[in-house]
Amino acid sequence: MTTGPDSGAGGLEPSGLGPMGDVAVLAAALRTDRSDVASYARVLSGALGDALPPGTVEVGYRRSMADRLAGREGRAESVLVHGEGRDLELRAEGERVHAEMRRVSGGVVISRRQVDVEAWLQALAEDMSRIAARDASARAAFERFLTTGY
Repeated sequence: MTTGPDSGAGGLEPSGLGPMGDVAVLAAALRTDRSDVASYARVLSGALGDALPPGTVEVGYRRSMADRLAGREGRAESVLVHGEGRDLELRAEGERVHAEMRRVSGGVVISRRQVDVEAWLQALAEDMSRIAARDASARAAFERFLTTGY
C-alpha cells in the first residue's frame, strides 16, 4: 500500500512535510537515545504498542536463572516486527546489534538481507507510516509519540 497524493491518506500530520517527511520524522524519533535492542523493544511494545495491530511486534527475551526465580521476563535480545510483505528483526549479539529485513510471501520467508540499523529504522518508519495512514487510532498514537517521545 502506498501513501501518495492520490491515495487519500495523509499519513502522520505533525511534521507537515507529507508522508516521506513524516517517515523521516518518525525514524529520527525512534533513533533518539535508543542504542540497544531492549530500548527498541520497550518503545515498540510500550509507547507504540497500542498503535500497532495485535501480533505485529514479537520480543524475544533471554531469561537467566535469577530472572526466572524473580518472575522477571529477562533481557530483551530480539525484536521482530511483522510488516506488509516483510519482517524486520533487530537482534543483540553481545554488544553489537544486527538488523535484518526479510521478504515474506504467504508466511514464508523468501529472502533475507542484513542491513544497518539506519536502514532498518527507515523501513520500520515506512511501515508505521502506512499503518497510520489507514488507521485513525494508530495515527493518534504516533502523533503522541512524536510530540512527547512516549
